[in-house]
Amino acid sequence: MTSKVYVETLQQIHRIIQEDGLVAGDKIPSERELSERLKVGRSSVREALRALEFLGIIETRRGEGTYMKEFGEHQLIDLLGTFILQEEKAKTDLVETKVLLEQLCLQLACKRRSQTKLDELKKMIRQKTINYERFLKWVTEAGENYLLERIWRVLNDFFTSNYDAISLPITFYENMGHAFETQDISAILDLFTEHVVMPLSKQP
Repeated sequence: MTSKVYVETLQQIHRIIQEDGLVAGDKIPSERELSERLKVGRSSVREALRALEFLGIIETRRGEGTYMKEFGEHQLIDLLGTFILQEEKAKTDLVETKVLLEQLCLQLACKRRSQTKLDELKKMIRQKTINYERFLKWVTEAGENYLLERIWRVLNDFFTSNYDAISLPITFYENMGHAFETQDISAILDLFTEHVVMPLSKQP
């Protein structure tokens, strides 16, 4: 199979995934069905599916079929990170970009958070099941900007593969919960600066 046909087959499979509205956990069409819909040989489809599985975009379950995987599990992120973050300047830029993005997400979440999302945050704090990654995942979801959420997840995966996890006291989340309840953006950004931005800026 030529590289052109290979890329076209991948693009067409991606189009089918979009058209069918497939998300993580959904079963994708069989190899035979994809071959018929795309009007290409099954060998071409098979190779394209192998590439998608290698990248962690899909997974084959023996006896069940092939399914979409969660975005954060894609091995492509790790592969890209290996090359992108070789230089120290890139690592510094990663921290700065992540901080700037999280500040924006915090502002959106403060403005747009629903009562349902607020109750969800309070429950995690009350049960002490919250950590920084879960908190920011909540923030990006509460901000209701799907693209920013996806970008944050990629940056966060890069970050966690190169730095220690951010660990914060429960009081940080309790104070954040109160600030989100009152929609006090100044308090939210002050807490973020004190507990996240300043410690990160001191890292080598």
